[in-house]
Parts: sequence; structure tokens; C-alpha cells
Amino acid sequence: MKRRFSTGVIFDMDNTLLQSRIDFSEMKEAIFRLWTEHGLIEPTFDWQSHTASQLIEIGRTSGRLTSRLEQEMWAAVTEIEKAGMHEAVLENHVQEVLAILKDRHHLFILTNNAYIAAEEALRRTGIAGCFEEIVAREQMTTLKPHPSGIHYIRRQYPELPATAWTMVGDSWIDGKAAQDGEVAFIAYQSNPQEMERHNVAPQAYIADLRELLHIL
Repeated sequence: MKRRFSTGVIFDMDNTLLQSRIDFSEMKEAIFRLWTEHGLIEPTFDWQSHTASQLIEIGRTSGRLTSRLEQEMWAAVTEIEKAGMHEAVLENHVQEVLAILKDRHHLFILTNNAYIAAEEALRRTGIAGCFEEIVAREQMTTLKPHPSGIHYIRRQYPELPATAWTMVGDSWIDGKAAQDGEVAFIAYQSNPQEMERHNVAPQAYIADLRELLHIL
């Protein structure tokens, strides 16, 4: 039987709980190359100023994305993710912080990665069991910064108000998903200028995950 708590915490994975080695530049270039080869975007498109999730969404909304091409894109992305997650290690103090938080809050992972890559990395680093669910891109209709994943998680506990939830992440896309999903956001080892540039206003900035024990 699940324990019932009055609050929940949603964690980003890469560079929040795990120091992943995912080459996001390689991922973006692979997506860009596929899109240009098949005429979804122009070769002059400034792909480097977009996140991988934004490039994916541009392709999905282009009206030219076939199921076969989408499968090819996801296969390329997943291979890059798996390679990057293979040697991922925990951020400092993750185990001790999660050991305490899991007895106080509902804990979820929200990642744009494929479930298979995320689950393997979390299991190998010994923290998969701290979370009620690993919510990966398969559970989302649209990747972060869209709040689709936030909405999915909140539906697991419809009795809890939005104010009961907090998201913790390192990137502006985590903060944007949290804000648009109407939940609080705590920025971990983040660049304030990058947050401001994307109109994200965190509840707090932290440099050490142990600070969560005093904030949440």
C-alpha cells in the first residue's frame, strides 16, 4: 500500500541527480541533420540555439514528419542517451537527501530521456527505488519545457493542489515546465541569467542538494 503524503517533489534527472555524460550537442546535430535531409527545416536554421526537445517539437509540428522518420529520430536520440548514461554517477549527497525526502514526500523523476535509459541509470546508481515512478518521454505528450509531464504526475494524486508540488532541476526547461504546470521550482546549480532570459523565476537557487532538507 502506498504511503500518503500531503506534498510531492519532482526531480529532473540529468545534472540534477545524476552527472550524465550525454552529448547534447551531438544529439541536436543528429536531429538537425535528419530534419534537413528530409526537408522539415532549412539547412540555414540556427539549431545550436535550440534545445534538443525544441528541435524535436519543431519536427513534430512541421506537418512533414512521417512515423518512419520519427522512429529513426528517436532511435538516434536513444542511442546517444544510452551512451551518455552508461557511466553516469550521482551528484553529491543524492543518496542521503533522497533517503530523508522519501519518508516525507511523494517523489517522482521527470526526464526527457527514454524510459529504458533513465531506468537503467537510476537502477545502476542505486536510487531507482526512491521514486514512485520514473516519468520519461513515453509518458508525455510533449517534452519539457512543455508541462505535459507535470500534468501527468499531478494526475496520480488529484487530491493534492498544485501548491503541494515542487520541481527541482538544473535547466530553464525544468523551470518553464514547472511554472506552466503551476508548481514551484527550485533551481539546482543553475545560471540565474539563463533563467531570467527565459522568464523563469525559481522559488530558490541552491548549490547543494542538502539545502532541500531545509526548504521543503
